[in-house]
Amino acid sequence: MKLRIASRKTARTIAGAIAIACLSLAGQAQAQDTIKIGVIAALTGPFANIGKPFEDGIRTYLHQYGDQVAGKKIEVIYRDDGGSNADHSKRAAQELIAREKVDFLIGFSLTPSALAVAPLATRAKTPMIVMNAVTTGITDKSPYMVRTSMTMHQMTEPFGTWSGKNRIGKAIGTVYTLVSDYSTGADAEAKFIKGFSEAGGKVVGSARVPLANPDYSPFVQRAKDQKPDALFFFAPGAEDGTALLKAFTDKGLDKAGIRFLGVGDMTSDSPTLEALGERALGAVTVLNYSTALDNDANKAFLKAYAAANPKRPAATFVTVAAYDTMGMIAETVRKLNGKVTGETAIKTLAGMKWNSPRGPISIDPATRDIVQNMYIREVKKIDGKLVNAPIGVLENVPPR
Repeated sequence: MKLRIASRKTARTIAGAIAIACLSLAGQAQAQDTIKIGVIAALTGPFANIGKPFEDGIRTYLHQYGDQVAGKKIEVIYRDDGGSNADHSKRAAQELIAREKVDFLIGFSLTPSALAVAPLATRAKTPMIVMNAVTTGITDKSPYMVRTSMTMHQMTEPFGTWSGKNRIGKAIGTVYTLVSDYSTGADAEAKFIKGFSEAGGKVVGSARVPLANPDYSPFVQRAKDQKPDALFFFAPGAEDGTALLKAFTDKGLDKAGIRFLGVGDMTSDSPTLEALGERALGAVTVLNYSTALDNDANKAFLKAYAAANPKRPAATFVTVAAYDTMGMIAETVRKLNGKVTGETAIKTLAGMKWNSPRGPISIDPATRDIVQNMYIREVKKIDGKLVNAPIGVLENVPPR
C-alpha cells in the first residue's frame, strides 16, 4: 500500500516535471523564433516630444518592411521612463533584460538614461542603441553601446565654425550663448564656442537656464543688452525652442538685427513651426535631417510615415533615428542568418553603412558612434509653407 502511494506521488512528480520541461522548451522555441527589442523612452511627461517619435519611427519601419526577418518575428516591447529619471531607466532595463530577455535595448531620450543603462548592457552583453541622447563620448561607457542619433560635437562645433566663416545676410562676428543648465547644454556651449572662436568670432556673453519650465524673457533681454550679431541657443526639446523664439521676437531681437542660431529641434517642422508661425522666419539651425531633403530614401520614408502615422505631427530627426535603428537591427539579424548573440550583433553593427533618409550614414567601428552629414537650415516660407530649407551641407562629420 505504501509502495503504491509512493509510486503515485512519484508519477505525479515526474508528470509535473515533464510538463514544466515541455513548457520551458516551448518557451525557448518561441524565444528562438523571435527577436525581442526593448524600447526605453520618455513616452509621457515633459520629454514625450522626444520619446513619442521613437514609436512613430518604429511603426513606420514595420509598416514599410513588416515584422519578419531571416525567419524571425520582430517583437517590440516599450517601457516608459519619463525621460529625466535615470533610476526609472535602470529599472526598465533590468526588467527587459532579466524578464523579457530582449536581444536589443534601444531608445534613450536623454543622456542620463543612457548612462544609467550602460553598465547593465555591459554585464548582460546586450547591445544598446542610443536613438537620441547626444552627449559626446557616451559610447565609451559600454562596449555594447551604439549610437544612431548624433553627437553634440557633430552639430555645434562645426556649426560654430560655419557661423564664423559664412555670411547669414551679414557676417556674424559676435555671439551670445544661452543653453540649458545640464551636461549636454554645457557640452553644446563649449563645442559651439570652440568652433566659433577658432573661426575668428567673439563670444560677448553667456548664460545657463534651468532645465525645467524656464522663463526665457530675462535671459533674452540680457542677451539683447550685449548687442551681439547672433544668439546661440540649445535646450533639449522643441517646446523650449518655441518658448525661446517667442521671447526672442517679443523682446525685439529680430528687429534689432540679431540672428537666431540653434540646434535643429528648436524649429522642428511640426508642430513647432506651426506654433511659431512667422516668428520663426530667418532662424538658422544645424541638424542631421530636414523633411525638405531631396533624396529617394527620404521620399520613400515620408510616404511610409504618412501611411503609418496619419494622425501624428510631421516626422523629425528623432523619428528618422528610430527608423534607421530598426533597419540596422534587421540588417544585423539578416547578416547573422537569425543567429543573434550580443557579441555577434555588436560586431555586425560596428562599421555598418546605411542609406538613410538623412543621407549616407555609417557607424565608426572604433567608437561605435555615427558618422553623417549635417545640414545648415534656414526657416523660409516656400509655397506658403514654413520649412527648414537646407542652405549648407557639412559632409561626413565625425562623431568627435
